[in-house]
Amino acid sequence: MNLAGKTAFVTGGGSGVGAVIAMRLAQTGAEVTICGRREAPLAAVAAEQSGITATVCDITDETELAQAIATAAPDIVIANAGAAASAPFVRTELADFRRMLDVNLIGTFLTLREGARAMSGKPWGRLIAIASTAGLKGYPYAAPYAAAKHGVVGMVKSVALELARKGVTANALCPGFLDTEMTERSIANIVEKTGRSAEEARASLEATNPMHRLVPPADVAEAVLWLCSPGSDMVTGQAISVSGGET
Repeated sequence: MNLAGKTAFVTGGGSGVGAVIAMRLAQTGAEVTICGRREAPLAAVAAEQSGITATVCDITDETELAQAIATAAPDIVIANAGAAASAPFVRTELADFRRMLDVNLIGTFLTLREGARAMSGKPWGRLIAIASTAGLKGYPYAAPYAAAKHGVVGMVKSVALELARKGVTANALCPGFLDTEMTERSIANIVEKTGRSAEEARASLEATNPMHRLVPPADVAEAVLWLCSPGSDMVTGQAISVSGGET
């Protein structure tokens, strides 16, 4: 696997699965730009791995994001940045629902759109959204998040058809609960709202996975590399579950 000569842009690259994806892309030779809202975590990732450049950018700011992607001129775009929240459906406020759409769906739309624009005229390109198993099924207490991720999957399938003859593929990777900081926050939320211990809360999330494990971020990163590797040109418009067999 050699991505020398390729450039990549990864949103939410300062932590979690985004950081792991960025490092693996850089390790295989790509020049990687990571973006996020917090400068310190981005700088830490860039300092840990050569070939990574950090830029502070809010994916919901259309102008800011467009400039960042145009500057990077990427061949590979990973729309990874997102946020999760949980609440009973009847207690979900409109502002909370809109926030899930803004970050998880609108932010992904802007990232993929600007990525596609940057790839115009290039013979090869990869658009990859990090969605979720919540884009393939429902979860209780997560209706806004699931709605946004279902939207991401539908958008990727449509984009793939538009770009099918242009050398650019578009796919979504759909991990289950990841072993990342975001899941740790979900565990803390469960503890706060239910009174269960952190161990019990973690076990309840692990139980959704047939392997009874949280998904390692490295597994998602390797799936990204596969979609960028020779022999993946015919894989487009797919929502690929990385979830230990969860259905």
